[in-house]
Amino acid sequence: MTGTFRATIEIKATPDAVYRQFVEPERLVHWMGDVARLEAVEGGVFSIDINGVLIRGHFVALEHNRRIEVAWGELGNAAMPSGATRLVIELAAIPGSTRLTLTRSGLAEDEAEKHAIGWPHFLARFMTCTEIHDPGSDPWAIASTDKPDVEP
Repeated sequence: MTGTFRATIEIKATPDAVYRQFVEPERLVHWMGDVARLEAVEGGVFSIDINGVLIRGHFVALEHNRRIEVAWGELGNAAMPSGATRLVIELAAIPGSTRLTLTRSGLAEDEAEKHAIGWPHFLARFMTCTEIHDPGSDPWAIASTDKPDVEP
């Protein structure tokens, strides 16, 4: 059985500013994760360490300022191996803001439950980062100063 997590938020930023938060490593780790390697082209690497969780996959499709699709998985997680699930970000310009719809699909039921906790946390940090520019330290961050390698 597979599950899906979906969330929609409105952000006081342009679609370009929102899009860049997901495809530029230095912007992505500002609100989610510690280190990232992103090659924002179809088939390009999507690799991020999120508080000790090693996410690996690749970009499936990119439509500048409109849509990002990532094959997403976690190293060492048999329920969600590298690239086995999908993250889709859809952006729509609305007056003075951008509507972002995030969909995580192909998740095992227990993984969908985890994502239902994790994504609201990170989307709140994302909104702060996009609108105010400094979400501060992630309270979920691991205390270790050792950063795992992000090679795929």
